[in-house]
Amino acid sequence: MNRQRSFIGFIVAGAIALVVIAIAGFYWFFAKSPANLIASSSGPSAAIFVSKLSPAMVSLLTNPDRLQALEREEELSKLKTSLFAKSGIDYKQDIQPWLGNEITLAITTLDIDRDPENGQQPGYLLALATKQPQKSREFVELLFSKRALSGANLTVEQYKGVKLISDNSQPEQDLLAGAVVGESFVLFANDPKVLRDAINNVQAPDLNLTSSPEYQKAIKERLKGGLAVAFLNLPIVAKWQGLELPEQLYNSQIISLVLNSKGLLAETTILTSSEIVPPSTPLSKPVGALQYVPASAGLAISGSNLSNLGDSDLAKLWRQATATIYGSGEDVVSRLAKPLADVQKRWGINLPKDIFSWVQGEYAIALLPEKEQTTPHWIFVVEKSEGVEQGVARLDAIASSNGLSINPLTIDKQKISAWTELTTATKKSDVKEGASFSIETKVQGLHTTLGNYEIFTSDLETMDEILTIKNNSIIDNPNFKDSIAAIPLPNQGYIYLDWTKSQKLLERQVPILKLMEVLGKPFFNNLRSLTVSNYGTDTRSLKGGVFFKLHNS
Repeated sequence: MNRQRSFIGFIVAGAIALVVIAIAGFYWFFAKSPANLIASSSGPSAAIFVSKLSPAMVSLLTNPDRLQALEREEELSKLKTSLFAKSGIDYKQDIQPWLGNEITLAITTLDIDRDPENGQQPGYLLALATKQPQKSREFVELLFSKRALSGANLTVEQYKGVKLISDNSQPEQDLLAGAVVGESFVLFANDPKVLRDAINNVQAPDLNLTSSPEYQKAIKERLKGGLAVAFLNLPIVAKWQGLELPEQLYNSQIISLVLNSKGLLAETTILTSSEIVPPSTPLSKPVGALQYVPASAGLAISGSNLSNLGDSDLAKLWRQATATIYGSGEDVVSRLAKPLADVQKRWGINLPKDIFSWVQGEYAIALLPEKEQTTPHWIFVVEKSEGVEQGVARLDAIASSNGLSINPLTIDKQKISAWTELTTATKKSDVKEGASFSIETKVQGLHTTLGNYEIFTSDLETMDEILTIKNNSIIDNPNFKDSIAAIPLPNQGYIYLDWTKSQKLLERQVPILKLMEVLGKPFFNNLRSLTVSNYGTDTRSLKGGVFFKLHNS
């Protein structure tokens, strides 16, 4: 395996996005029925209701009323009130008295009736822990009586000692089934069959998720004190998307969330049955290349050794994950930093072959967003090591072959090489007979040597900012310091994203973010930055974390 593993961060980020959407889904579900979800201190207790063939399960392991640390200007309270008002339910009066410390949402089956001819209808199960069974029973009766008054036809049945209530939904409502099981849980589903299967899973333990070896291994990896946990069965998630993966190395993934005084830490472990070659010697402190990244950077990626990235187990993970999430196996490099990918296309170079192959020491990549332009400035810092000098010479040769001139410049006594091209600009002449022309020099990139590092930038302004950086680098930024302090040491480097500076840029490149921001408005309104890293030395798993720093922390 390649010794550089920072790209696990992108997988972590994608998985966290799924958690955000799932939690929003909880609220959506409850708005049309009522709902709030599951969990427990030793892991999600509601896993006994979920099939071991379930593609995904997300659990909140604390009472939602305890999440006041994430609340600003009573946004969460307003959200709960507005959602429950649609179903005629008063949260404080009807739900809060009995709601316990666990809420779980699971996709229990890919197709409820297993009939491909009538389309795929996934089964959804919502489990809410109850601390007052009698009050929760009264709540279920109240909920369905209100739906009956709205025109729904109710059906009541006894199934293996459990009373199931469901309705024949009206066009404006979704079908809903509910039950109180024992003294611990209230269950809601989008079909009575989902509830029957859940009860069967409890009575036949070999059917439920707790009997799955993959789940058992994954749940041991969760963070202690986590307020939420998500489990993904990766092959079944791919099947859910109707995909046949070209290669399948990773089997399952678990994500756990912990809230601390600085923000929210989301840690993920991705498991495989294959042996993974241990990573390189981890880093015990931020790489020195970051000293040349200005504090104004919106995105900074740092680590060591990019020389074998494309053939690593992380690359296989990326291809599997992108095929699962996006429906296609995108190149592992293509989403590293879009401006660099644009350079790759414009110059006709291959990043892994022409650049990454000779980066065996420390590196840092940064983007500096500009309000006036859609394409941010970029920085690439490489530690001097064997092959760097030849690599730079090869880039000069590629630039020359693309019609660029290599010109020496001096900025504040610092010698710089600039890749430039000459262009002509036409101006209307005062003379009616013709037009005048001017020749302009356009800089396509620059590089210079500072200390033990070779530095590449997109433009003169960015290079000048680096040369005058003094004590204003990203490693001097208090927000960056707080963020990396939450990530365990040693690790394989960081991906740092300043949300306030990069939000508009990311929304242009990842349109689904706008939807996520709407669904998770209280969270995204408070988000200041996120930092991704990976760590751990287990040979059958990849472990990493994302730290979300919040404005009120």
